[in-house]
Amino acid sequence: MSVIRHPDQRVAVIIDTQNLYHSAKNLYKSKVNFGEVVKAAVGDRKLIRAVSYVVNTESGEESAFFDAMEKIGIEIKTKDLQIFYGGAKKADWDVGMAVDAIKMAHKVDAIVLATGDGDFIPCVEYVKSLGCQVEAVTFGRSSSSGLRAVVDDFIDLDEDPKKFLIGYRPSRRRTSSSGKGAAKKAVKKTRAKKSGPSETKVVGSDTDSLLG
Repeated sequence: MSVIRHPDQRVAVIIDTQNLYHSAKNLYKSKVNFGEVVKAAVGDRKLIRAVSYVVNTESGEESAFFDAMEKIGIEIKTKDLQIFYGGAKKADWDVGMAVDAIKMAHKVDAIVLATGDGDFIPCVEYVKSLGCQVEAVTFGRSSSSGLRAVVDDFIDLDEDPKKFLIGYRPSRRRTSSSGKGAAKKAVKKTRAKKSGPSETKVVGSDTDSLLG
């Protein structure tokens, strides 16, 4: 996937806040560093606008998040959570984001969608038809393969999660107690076998991984 980038390009970043939030939570049990995401999206180009789309919660606990985003120069667009008869809830910014992307396409050279949602494929195709470059930045493991295929460039946050997450701790593979027990038994069994004159007994590769 080839893409042209130069310092004079004007860039707008559209952030699907809910999508990135849930991806980081489910994949890494961490929070997103939106400032670093925007930096990666823009690179050495000119940032014209960075907009985060957020749904207001019933408790209103997102106020601190709004303050933090505004301090790093990210605009906030909000809408209230819709609660239907029977208790069903809906929170969806997809249409609003797509409309804003189309509006911005005439004012910038590139639009970066911070989302992995495949519902944006028609939006990407239309914005590209207007002559605007469209890119995406998100966690690759939770992104739509269709979206990756239609954008001009794709930045995979999974390649360096520590840089884009707050409170991220890499998981370490630990040998379970049952695994250690199996390994010890395998070693004892190997040592108990009698070896021939020219035969050398070693722990096989199947138990090497257990011994770690």
